[in-house]
Amino acid sequence: MREALTAAATHRVARPAPLRQAVYDALIELIISGSLTPGQHLVEAELAEHLGVSRQPVREALQRLQTDGWVDLRPAQGAFVHSPTEEEAAQLLGVRSVLETYSARLAAGNAKPEDVEHLWKLQQAGIEALAAGGDVERLVTANTALHSFITSIAANAVLAELISQVSRKVRWYYTPIAKPRGKDAWNEHAQLIKAIAKGDAERAGEIMRKHTERTGDYRKAVAAGATALS
Repeated sequence: MREALTAAATHRVARPAPLRQAVYDALIELIISGSLTPGQHLVEAELAEHLGVSRQPVREALQRLQTDGWVDLRPAQGAFVHSPTEEEAAQLLGVRSVLETYSARLAAGNAKPEDVEHLWKLQQAGIEALAAGGDVERLVTANTALHSFITSIAANAVLAELISQVSRKVRWYYTPIAKPRGKDAWNEHAQLIKAIAKGDAERAGEIMRKHTERTGDYRKAVAAGATALS
């Protein structure tokens, strides 16, 4: 584990943040980025050293991470990064599809010209990430930014809160397929932006529904292929 943490970008915790929350957030980002991989043993002392904190907030964060489904605590063995089942992924991505479909419909009804202009800028950032060789972290960041901005245009606080509750795990599940799915995903984004620009709520919702379902199907197919090869 020490090697993986050393190779990762620094995630040392900023002291002004509430320490328990900061450690929790830092560990999630290490899991999402793949610096800590599914099934990996988590050693409190090494995590504390990497984050620049004592072991106590790490221990507290690991307990909370277990409750939230990021970590498994095994008696007499310790903590391990959770390995999501396909059922877990399918359930979460299914909920995400419903929420983001509604978000796209609302965004199409609310979008102003400047919103559409910003969506195209976010789209360009994704295209540039693909052209640069498909850096996974950059692709995931660009994808998250575009989807988040559509949610902000939707202007529904309850919807935004629900999407925020699943967004981190969506990033986790999306990261392994961000590069191979990239070209198709960003082509679909372009179609979505055009529908939003026209104010066509029905079309925007349908494109988003298919877009999110394809992401789920692609992840399932990749996982099935990996299982067959193992």
